[in-house]
Amino acid sequence: MVSNNESESSFKSLVPHFQELKTRLTKSLIFITIIFLFLFPFSDSIYNQLADPLIRNLPESSTMIAIDVASPFFIPFKLVMILSIFISIPYLLYHLWMFTAPGLYEKEKKLVLPILVSSSLLFYLGAAFAYFVVFPLLFSFFIAIAPDGISIMTDIGRYLDFVITLFFAFGFAFEVPIITILLVITNVSTTQSLSRKRPYVIVGAFIVGMLLTPPDVVSQTLLAIPIWLLYELGIFFSRIISKNKEVSDEVLIDDLDKSNNDKKE
Repeated sequence: MVSNNESESSFKSLVPHFQELKTRLTKSLIFITIIFLFLFPFSDSIYNQLADPLIRNLPESSTMIAIDVASPFFIPFKLVMILSIFISIPYLLYHLWMFTAPGLYEKEKKLVLPILVSSSLLFYLGAAFAYFVVFPLLFSFFIAIAPDGISIMTDIGRYLDFVITLFFAFGFAFEVPIITILLVITNVSTTQSLSRKRPYVIVGAFIVGMLLTPPDVVSQTLLAIPIWLLYELGIFFSRIISKNKEVSDEVLIDDLDKSNNDKKE
């Protein structure tokens, strides 16, 4: 059985970690709040910019509407809050890195930081792809297939939920190369094995597209195809990393053999 003194000492050893976690969470919340306060005066303009891909494709007689009385205030408020968190992702990841770094080996430290940076960039790239490529195609398709005599008037709250879902779906989908590279670096899989699983990945990409996007073929396809292409990109970089790793291992073995031979002589 563990004595009271041992349990108290183990608890005391965790106290500094909890304090550091509290400090970093507080700094993160303060940073998000500052971004929010800075952006809130421009909330209407930000929402108009977000709605621009839909508004540009609406017929002249159609507009966006607010079903709830308080929606004109709460929807831009909600958008700015989500945008503040979205912008703060690199800062949040920095504090995550600083909190976990002391417990990592030197090799892991060299690996984690590039992964955090590249994953942030890929997430933003996925969101940008959704806004500049997917939204115009998607909304023009929806409006074009609308039956005659139907007035298209989208609620601002439902539109926000729709686009936020797509933002995060494409943002996380663009993390596929990082996941693929991690599988190879950690020896969980190999590039040959990942290549053989390509047909399953393509099917899985369409299933993910079906689950993460609205129930229409266009958005599912626009998500599934980038997932597949990014999977291929991850395999490509994994092969390069694997070759470099093999070369470094060979050099290390040669150096060890030479040193052992020198000692024998």
